[in-house]
Amino acid sequence: MAENISSAVIGRLPRYYRYLGDLKEAGVVRISSQELSKKMNVTASQIRQDFNNFGGFGQQGYGYNVELLYNEIGKILGLDKNFNMIIIGAGNLGQAIANYKDFDRRGFKLVGIFDVNPKLEGLSIRDIPIMSIDKLESFIKEHNVHIAALTIPKLHAPAIAKQLVDYGVKAIWNFAPVDLNLPEGFIVENVHLAESLMQLSYALTASERDSN
Repeated sequence: MAENISSAVIGRLPRYYRYLGDLKEAGVVRISSQELSKKMNVTASQIRQDFNNFGGFGQQGYGYNVELLYNEIGKILGLDKNFNMIIIGAGNLGQAIANYKDFDRRGFKLVGIFDVNPKLEGLSIRDIPIMSIDKLESFIKEHNVHIAALTIPKLHAPAIAKQLVDYGVKAIWNFAPVDLNLPEGFIVENVHLAESLMQLSYALTASERDSN
């Protein structure tokens, strides 16, 4: 069933999870699609359609049990599992990601940080020492690494990504501004910061045109 679910629906699941987590922490026990719609600025119909892809979860006349729905969406997203993660590139962006403590709470355990700069080797971020890239292969095999975050220049990203595939990493979180040509079935999530800013720039420019 998951293969037939659109990327747009999958893309909304983390947002549902975040809002439901806030509701859960606020002590809300149940919520209707209409109430959730007002909070999230998504139509009630869209919410019901999205949830129906996974079995529905709601009861007519009752709505959704917040904690149950929160937990079920967490399972769909794989957050009931633990994934070992490494960061390759210990510059400003790599350090910022390493310092984001919420990953651990979501089941993403940062187990290693790597960089090509010998001056960084031995320094620690949150008690995790930065290691030489030369140790990458042996470390991945010893620690069962599932995810690698790439925060390196685009010139080096394709070669490092190929090595990660060869070493058995299953997924790449790619912050390098380059498309990676990897084997079919390998999982890549691209986060292109400059492209996001360009979209904001377009929206601002369009807004200025409309106001003139």
